Amino acid sequence: MKFSVIADCYEEIEATAKRLEMTSSLVELLKLTPTRIVDKVVYLTQGKLYPDFVDVQTGVAEKLAVQAVAKATGESERKIQSNLAETGDVGETAQRFLEKKPQATLFKAVSLTVEDVYERLVKIARTSGSGSTERKLSLLAGLLTNATSKEAKYIIRIVTGSLRLGVADMTVLDALAVAYGGGRDAREALERAYNISSDLGIVAKEVAEKGRSSIREFRVVVGNPMRPMLAERLSSSEDIFEKLGKKFMAEFKYDGERLQVHKQGDRIMLFSRRLENITNQYPDAVDLLREHVESKDAILEAECVAVDIDTGEMKPFQELMHRRRKYGVNKAMEEHPVSLFMFDLLYADGKDYTLEPYLTRRQKLEKTVTETERVRLSKSLMIHNVKSMERFFAEAVERGCEGLVCKSIAENSTYQAGARGWLWIKYKREYKSEMTDRVDLVVVGALHGRGRRAGTYGALLLAAYNPSEDTFETVTKCGTGLTDEDLEKLPNMMERHKLLHKHARVKSILEADLWFAPSIVIEVLGAEITLSPIHTCAMDTIRKGCGLAIRFPRFTGRYRSDKSPEDATTVEEILNMYRRQLKRLKESHAMQL
Repeated sequence: MKFSVIADCYEEIEATAKRLEMTSSLVELLKLTPTRIVDKVVYLTQGKLYPDFVDVQTGVAEKLAVQAVAKATGESERKIQSNLAETGDVGETAQRFLEKKPQATLFKAVSLTVEDVYERLVKIARTSGSGSTERKLSLLAGLLTNATSKEAKYIIRIVTGSLRLGVADMTVLDALAVAYGGGRDAREALERAYNISSDLGIVAKEVAEKGRSSIREFRVVVGNPMRPMLAERLSSSEDIFEKLGKKFMAEFKYDGERLQVHKQGDRIMLFSRRLENITNQYPDAVDLLREHVESKDAILEAECVAVDIDTGEMKPFQELMHRRRKYGVNKAMEEHPVSLFMFDLLYADGKDYTLEPYLTRRQKLEKTVTETERVRLSKSLMIHNVKSMERFFAEAVERGCEGLVCKSIAENSTYQAGARGWLWIKYKREYKSEMTDRVDLVVVGALHGRGRRAGTYGALLLAAYNPSEDTFETVTKCGTGLTDEDLEKLPNMMERHKLLHKHARVKSILEADLWFAPSIVIEVLGAEITLSPIHTCAMDTIRKGCGLAIRFPRFTGRYRSDKSPEDATTVEEILNMYRRQLKRLKESHAMQL
């Protein structure tokens, strides 16, 4: 299959902001793709070579890409860098210079194939050691020499991690359902397969080669992390009882990093909430799990919490950020030790427990984990009434936890990988008062600063996630709480996510000075939620022509690197906060009359 077919499709997708048109283009691409390479086409369309949990990066920075374009075209690096400053897109710059140099492709023997490009990119990614930079440069320049200008544009974007087509994973699943599953009604089974494998490529190849029926037989595999189940949130115990019934389980909500633990014999793998393999960051946790998890093969979930070894007291989440490093891990381990609080079991010794109700999973967890001072089950209590729940909540807060996670014990309380629903409900201390809720919002744009902030960002445009439409809807502009250090590092942090236009998945009435692909999540605290004609969050839900906005937002200083943009606070959660706020205001007004 010629790579030009992919490049043509990407150009079509890039030309539209309509999801249906994107999906249609993807369907046509998939139908043209030989089944033996459909996984590779899907990965490339995601802008990667493997699923996220396989830690293989191309390792090509923008500077090296510029050098490769110079080598392939014979132009000077200075000239290419100057053009890049104008376009802001190294792929666009590569296309411009290759268009000027038709002789660069004059002696090509054959057209580039998808296999050619994929294998060369993998070779670049796996090149390491002494002299690796030069070898990467030579491999990439050779690939560009044999590419058309359009092909070069997308090759460079893929290799630098900046494809930015606006194609979400859910859009790919929609396309797979139509192309290979017989229609959109195959979507649910495909999503289940993706949620328990976190690998769109393997799902695509399975359905393309074996058909729709094979997807329903998709199984959990140790070593392939599942997309985590998520919780809704409520601010009153009465509301929680209304959702979960007269009896449910409550667990402490620890202020740590959520880990998905995979045990395969003596091998332990740790995955973050974003499905990154972070095993090397927690060698002490690996040793604890190897010793205290009884099953030979298992998948479990745990909260990893920084602790004071001398007192046993839990430390705040920020302490764990010292463990997020590639070097000096042993020193960080000594200075910032951790404890593990196990809270779910998803697989053990050949059995998939995600299809079992909560209490069955909990009972198996209790039999699987040997508790010690540093490896424990999450503290839990069966709740029968509001009084017992409030007392347990107070105990959790006193112990240094954020609050509770209340869990359904009904027969349908299965583990819903990748889903956010009312089977789990967060009840945190911040939610007890009016908009002291800390919300996790996605950076989708920025406005230029003035005065003391001239030359950097004045404010960030932030959005909540709408899972039903797979979009990000603006809810506030935030400039308060950004320190001088934040203002210095944010432009560098956001550079790789910068776009020349609003992202296809972002809904915004406001015009930002800079636009970003939804990637970075930050924690924000606001004063109240109000109706707004200029923000799109829950637009027209409360009042025609109005969305919801967070008033007087302040950045708390917490970058939620543990969360993907799709894990951010949802539009529905913002809407529920607003309704509860109105209810409290009405009750307060009635008491005053």
